[in-house]
Amino acid sequence: MGMTMAEKVLARASGRDRVHPGEFVTGNIDVLMGHDLSFFNAYELMIQNGYKKVWDPNKIVVTIDHAVPAPNIRSAETHRKMREYVEAQGIKNFYDAGVGICHQVLPEKGHALPGRLIVGGDSHTTTYGALGVASCGIGYSEVAYVMVKGALWFRVPETIQFLLKGGMPPGVSSKDIILKIAGQYTTEVAQYKAVEFAGPAAKSLSVEQRMTISNMGVEIGAKFAFFEADDKTMAYLQGRTNQSVRPFGPDPDARYLEIYQLDISSLEPQVAFPHNVDHVKSISEVGEIPVQQALIGSCTNGRGEDLMRAAAILKGRKVHRRTRLVVIPASHEIYTQFVKSGSIQTFLEAGAMVGPPGCGPCYGGHLGILAPGETAISSTNRNFKGRMGSPESFVYLASPETVAASAVEGKVADPRKYLRG
Repeated sequence: MGMTMAEKVLARASGRDRVHPGEFVTGNIDVLMGHDLSFFNAYELMIQNGYKKVWDPNKIVVTIDHAVPAPNIRSAETHRKMREYVEAQGIKNFYDAGVGICHQVLPEKGHALPGRLIVGGDSHTTTYGALGVASCGIGYSEVAYVMVKGALWFRVPETIQFLLKGGMPPGVSSKDIILKIAGQYTTEVAQYKAVEFAGPAAKSLSVEQRMTISNMGVEIGAKFAFFEADDKTMAYLQGRTNQSVRPFGPDPDARYLEIYQLDISSLEPQVAFPHNVDHVKSISEVGEIPVQQALIGSCTNGRGEDLMRAAAILKGRKVHRRTRLVVIPASHEIYTQFVKSGSIQTFLEAGAMVGPPGCGPCYGGHLGILAPGETAISSTNRNFKGRMGSPESFVYLASPETVAASAVEGKVADPRKYLRG
């Protein structure tokens, strides 16, 4: 009997020929990621417990991405201390403020390679599953443990498969697919399970579109959220690493706990209502919902393709006078492409505010948080109460296309009308 992707990675990482769901194994970590909210707390905990050196500075990746640029003295001091610590420890894979969000930077810089086991101090570490990586988020105490030991225990998860069929309709993107899955199957469907997204529709998605789905895999409870690493993956990674990269996927006779089928041919744009990711409706069911802010960005939908699709809707149009449009590219690389393509001009002429690469208001930090009573439509991954500012504000989740259309109309709007003809 063959193994799923999760089973193959955990078997290799634990030095076993094979593993079975439910077993506990200790896996050697290929890459540990930490950012300015998790890494700082982790290394302070490590120091408090008497540990002076990390296990392998070459296997640690550190980013400053959440509080960027530093919005207060406390954040500035945290950043300074992080810079001093990584220098002292010899951690070369350090990406300072402005390089980008961790979940975009690791793939861009060639750290997220197929078949690897990666843990990170952020729940959306599942993003790297888009490249065939077994990746998951851990708490900062676990980050500290891995910094010292280089290994971590895992319960081998059962695996469920989402078999995606059909062609993507115009005005619909991968964000709509994952929102549809969350709405139809709930945020509990994959609790401590690995997920594999497969089928012809999954294969047709670009790596950037796959990253959106894997990023939000954690929102349906997934421990790991895989796509098979195929020719598109190899093309994306070309020039980003000097290490050997090979396709990676499940064995043909792998066994799954459940297989769910989803035909996306007739899928409409989807919108997640406050305050839960699985409170989802199709755009035709939404009704009149005014929005004071529209946000395009984050580790979910701040990539080049996201910005280009939104720009196509905004071209020649203006942001509604009662709505603010905030655009934040996910990385410096994407920002540079954004400028070279001329898309940034489209956003600026429409009246958008463009921020530096980073997380922005996604976690309630800064650069566009909401006041009490305000409503936002956002391409981010969570809409929990208080997630983007006041606990008395409201956040709707949607694709970049839907966010762009909503910015034009000043209310939650269907993007498909702007793409006809």
